[in-house]
Order: sequence, then structure tokens, then C-alpha cells
Amino acid sequence: MSVRPVLGAVTGAALLLLGSVAAAPSAVSAAPAETVTVDSVGRMADGSVTLSGTYRCTDATGPVYVSSAVQQDPSAYSYSVGGTRAVCDGRAHRWENTGSVPDGALKAGPAHVEATIMEMRSEGILVLPHFHAVQRQAITLVQG
Repeated sequence: MSVRPVLGAVTGAALLLLGSVAAAPSAVSAAPAETVTVDSVGRMADGSVTLSGTYRCTDATGPVYVSSAVQQDPSAYSYSVGGTRAVCDGRAHRWENTGSVPDGALKAGPAHVEATIMEMRSEGILVLPHFHAVQRQAITLVQG
């Protein structure tokens, strides 16, 4: 019996197996990713700022929140803008946070926002933050 037909069959079988193994990760990666987005426009009115966007998270065992902060150049200060309780069921949800800022701290125009999905997870006697997703984005603040 010649070795060439056997090698050809073994090589073909190996290529088929490698092809099926290479295809497997794409099925796993089809699961929804944990994400948080920030809308491109934030609103300012009566000393408060409202930021919004969407989020998706999964596998939470403790309370989860979408927090946000805004900063404007040239200031190095970042102002926390509230927190919204999140539902981590793998589906996309809207979030909206409103918080007050010191008078004159922000003005209409370009700004930078950081939004975070954070879970407060029990680790023994401690409660520690576990971050599901973070998004940093340039936005425009508008009056109204």
C-alpha cells in the first residue's frame, strides 16, 4: 500500500478538523458583549447636567450602576453626574444621569464624558467594585 493516499486522507481530515475548530470561537463570540455608550449631546439647565446613552451587561451577582462624569478643558476637574441602577440581563437598555455642578464650572461646548458600568460585588466581608464596561467619549454640552 502506498503512503501517499494515506497521507492525503490524514491531511484532509486534519484540515477539516482545524476548520471546524476555527469556526467554533465565532459562535461563542456571538454572545452580546458588555458595553456602555454615551450620547453625543449632554444637556445643561438650572445648574444641573444630564448625560445619557445605552448599556448592556450580564452575569451580575450584586447591585450594578451606570455612573458618569463630565470634564471640560482646560480644567482638570471631573464632575460626577449621578448614577442609574442597571439591569444586567444581556439586553440593551437606556441610561440617563442628572447631577448638579458648581455654578460656572461648565459651559456650552465640547466636553469629555466617562461612563462606567460598575457592580458592587461581595468578596467575603468586603464589598468591592467590579467593572463591566467603561466608555470615554467627546460630547457637546448644550443649554436646555
